[in-house]
Amino acid sequence: MVEINFWKMHGLGNDYIVIDNRDGLLQENELSKIAKKMCLRRYSIGADGLLLIFDSNSADTKMRIFNADGSEAEMCGNGIRCFVKYCYENELLNTKIIRVETIAGVKEAILDIKNDVVKSVKVNLGKPSLLRHDISMRGVDKYINKKITAGTQNYKITCLSIGNPHCVLFVNDVNVFPVLDVGPKIENHHLFFNRTNVEFVQILNRNEIKVRVWERGCGETLACGTGACASAVAGNILGLLEKKCIVHLLGGDLNIEYNASVMMEGPAEKVYEGTIIF
Repeated sequence: MVEINFWKMHGLGNDYIVIDNRDGLLQENELSKIAKKMCLRRYSIGADGLLLIFDSNSADTKMRIFNADGSEAEMCGNGIRCFVKYCYENELLNTKIIRVETIAGVKEAILDIKNDVVKSVKVNLGKPSLLRHDISMRGVDKYINKKITAGTQNYKITCLSIGNPHCVLFVNDVNVFPVLDVGPKIENHHLFFNRTNVEFVQILNRNEIKVRVWERGCGETLACGTGACASAVAGNILGLLEKKCIVHLLGGDLNIEYNASVMMEGPAEKVYEGTIIF
């Protein structure tokens, strides 16, 4: 029997279980199974993903991300905001700028702190990539505003990486678009040999969009930080959006700015803390 302390957290309703695993209490060969068990709603804590803290040799700390289905993700925009809030408020780190090692590289997070509580976090997610190799996508050339067939329907998509793979579709109205039908078809499309996240984007004006997200390994979620970034970048590449953009997600809003790199700013919240016994 092992007793594990955790925080339940969320970024715009995209919820996570956060655990300090620097002592290695959760063993490597068990992480996927533990994530699936912990994230199972109604039968366990329930979450979109599990975030684990490790020591890092290249940054201030290291974050590993496991989706609800047990698969490991390269990067998570809402998750990293929750992650650094946990690190600061548990006094693992005491600086307002935290460098986090991820599979997608080292990301820098800038904390907005009031009365020793992290209210929001701005994250530099680096330069996006349009290379198919970085998107785990078959083929060679960039996939910008090109056709994909999902079921019996054809759609125009733009594919890119924000440290993890994304496929962006622009639609007339996200409220009525069949996200639950099209999302899994594109996530598991043969073009993507490691699956992909899918964003359905409605342009409101040149500085504002509405987005629904089908997340790889999770299904539709209330928000996705890297998905919001991918949507803003794709819109800019296609000449639909300016450099700065407000992204309205089901769970709330994120501020995205795309210049040489992608900057994302938004809140992170602690829901509760507790222990679970395995």
